[in-house]
Amino acid sequence: MIAESVFLIPNGTFFVELAVVAVILFLVTKYILPPLNKAMEARQAKIRTALEAAEQARSEAAASDDERARVLSAAREQARQIVEAAQATADQVKAESGGRGQAEHDRVVAAAQGEISTARQRAIDEASARIGEIVFDLVTKVVGREVDQGAHQDLIREAVVALNAEAQKEANR
Repeated sequence: MIAESVFLIPNGTFFVELAVVAVILFLVTKYILPPLNKAMEARQAKIRTALEAAEQARSEAAASDDERARVLSAAREQARQIVEAAQATADQVKAESGGRGQAEHDRVVAAAQGEISTARQRAIDEASARIGEIVFDLVTKVVGREVDQGAHQDLIREAVVALNAEAQKEANR
């Protein structure tokens, strides 16, 4: 009975328990572990695919950022060229306007000078016509007798020509 009290000696329950553990281990290995391994591998593949997609998206984003920077730089350059062209056009329009303004000014001044010259000549002609009459009246009053206008017409014409020459000298100054 001593042998029965030593707990280190295996008895029948030990072998039954060992057989149950072996069967459970076999069942777990045969039926439970394969679906778990398959699920873990699927999960790993899914994570790997997601990481690769993220890396590809990151590289595409970097390429897109580079493209955006290039397009932005090109747009800035184009805008600078447009501004320069607009400034050049504005300068050209300003210069042309100044030239047209000066030409218009010169034309107006020339027209005014022409009108002044015409008005002066008209005034001289009127004065010349009137001066003959005034001189004739003055001579009649001074001499006190009737003077023959036809006889003295040459003297009057010479006086008018002298006055015209004097007026021309005055106008040319």
